[in-house]
Parts: sequence; C-alpha cells; structure tokens
Amino acid sequence: MTATVQHTPDTRLQQHFRAAMGNVAGGVVVATTQDERGPHGTTVSAFTSLSIEPPMVLVALDVRSSLLDRLGVGSPLGVNVLAAHQDQVALRFATKGHDRFADVGWSSDHGAPALDDRHAWIAGRVARLVEGGDHVVVLVDVVHAEAGEQAPLTYWQRTFGTHHAF
Repeated sequence: MTATVQHTPDTRLQQHFRAAMGNVAGGVVVATTQDERGPHGTTVSAFTSLSIEPPMVLVALDVRSSLLDRLGVGSPLGVNVLAAHQDQVALRFATKGHDRFADVGWSSDHGAPALDDRHAWIAGRVARLVEGGDHVVVLVDVVHAEAGEQAPLTYWQRTFGTHHAF
C-alpha cells in the first residue's frame, strides 16, 4: 500500500532544491524510441542504473515530454550516454520544434535509435511507468549494453564538461 503526501508549493524550497541538485554532476543522456512516426528522442537529466539482476535502468521524463507520449509497456527505449564532444547533440535534443535527428548520425539498434559516436549505449524495453511529481519514471528492462572508450559528457552547475581522473 502506498501513501500519497500532498505538497504545498514552496517557491523558496524549490529554488534551494534546484540549486542543490545543480551541484550534483551527472552524465548527459539522450533517450530515444522509434515507432511508425519515425525516430524520437530527448535529452534527460535523470537517468541511473536500477538493478543488475535483472539488468534494469530508469529514466525520468517530464509529464509534458513528447517522448513520453510514444512510450508504453513493451516499447523500445534507447539510452545514449553522450561522449564529451557531444554537447551540441545534447542541446539539439533538448530543444523543441525541429527535427532533432537532422544531421545527427544514428542507426536502429534493438528497435531504438542509437546515436553515433556515443560514450555508452543501452537498449531496452519499457517495463513500467511510475508517476512521480511532475515526472514519470520509466523503468526499463535492459536487452543490450555497450561501453565506449571516450570520456563522458557531464553536466554540473548548468555547464557541460567531462570527467578527468586524478
């Protein structure tokens, strides 16, 4: 049984929360799918591994996301972890109102668009959609994964960068 807590909007808390979360560095991901309307994708900021047995990841999508409109249980979903040089790809897929795949190399892999030259690739099928505030958490059963050699693109304090070992 799940209890739901009602939240009263607190603008000051939201500002502090946004600032605190901006201090957490994260990898930059483009989530993709493909259906009869063609390929579709969006840059997401909330992605993580969930389980090793069975292999699962999760992606959080804004409730207004056009990608979310194309997903249901069983839909293919690709997770493109971007490489350090792909900041323009991240911006392209974060911008609405144009063909995000124009001039971006990609191929279909396990039913989802896999972007060329990425840092890592995870292909899966949507297992479950879970509401969470102003986002929907997409639980994904992983069917294929590849790790690349390139440094990852990261995002920290509203700036793109990458990781360097000590």
